[in-house]
Amino acid sequence: MVMAVAFTRYGKLYYLDPGEHSPRVGDKVLVPTDDGPEVAECVWAPQWVSEDVDGLPVCAGTATEEDLERDERNRRRRGEARVVARRLIRDHGLPMKIVGVDFVDTREDVDQLITIYFSAPQRVDFRELVRDLARTLRARIDLRQLGPRDEARVQGGVGPCGRETCCSTFLKDFEPVSIRMAKDQDLPLNPLKISGACGRLMCCLKYEHPLYQDFKANVPSLGCGVETDEAEGTVVGYNVPSETVYVRDRETGRRVACPKASVCGSRQAYEGAVADGMRPTPDVPNGDDHQTTTDSQEQP
Repeated sequence: MVMAVAFTRYGKLYYLDPGEHSPRVGDKVLVPTDDGPEVAECVWAPQWVSEDVDGLPVCAGTATEEDLERDERNRRRRGEARVVARRLIRDHGLPMKIVGVDFVDTREDVDQLITIYFSAPQRVDFRELVRDLARTLRARIDLRQLGPRDEARVQGGVGPCGRETCCSTFLKDFEPVSIRMAKDQDLPLNPLKISGACGRLMCCLKYEHPLYQDFKANVPSLGCGVETDEAEGTVVGYNVPSETVYVRDRETGRRVACPKASVCGSRQAYEGAVADGMRPTPDVPNGDDHQTTTDSQEQP
């Protein structure tokens, strides 16, 4: 069984194994984390799924009144830390942007730890800022600088496809994406159209790139002449998802959609061999069940 929870209203969903618990939608439950159990809201009640899902964290049970009070204190503490950090950054004149704040008060090695995630165009000397933050907030301060992709992962957002960004939902590791992938997919090389919320090339450019590579490796290039049952002319375009090649008919000038199999080199070579009577005959296996007949008559 699988259930889904969210730490904030309309926030990112996290999937859990309900274990022996059966919370309903809207119930507050405890989610195990590296810094101890945290309170989250049940968004999807436990339900059976058709596939086996292993490795999910197990729900730690329903949140008590003490857990809810602690969670509310931590929320206020995170909000206070964000306001103080922004004010001190402005006072120090540092080119920093606060991305997120985490507050931990249950770790064994420290009483209170405030982790502040920030982005900056370059490396920042924040030693004076850390001292002022620790003195004002009376807690241990951990400042962590994030890159553009990690910043987009933390903040979340909606991509050009209308869905939530991949980095904030299911992507765990960022794989390299190059402009060559956009060229191979015949996409416009306009940075505004092939860049994500982070300002870098969209991660989804890598998803279909192997499909385009395999397709273009087996079809004639643009401008090549081809002969098919549908048309005889020049290749003028492709439709990779439907495995279609567009051919400009030499006689009529029409743009005809032809299946990939009708223009690929291996298919044409095969049909040419069959037309010339060069199709190889299958070998007949040796055995007692196979007899060879001749025109000569059997001798008495």
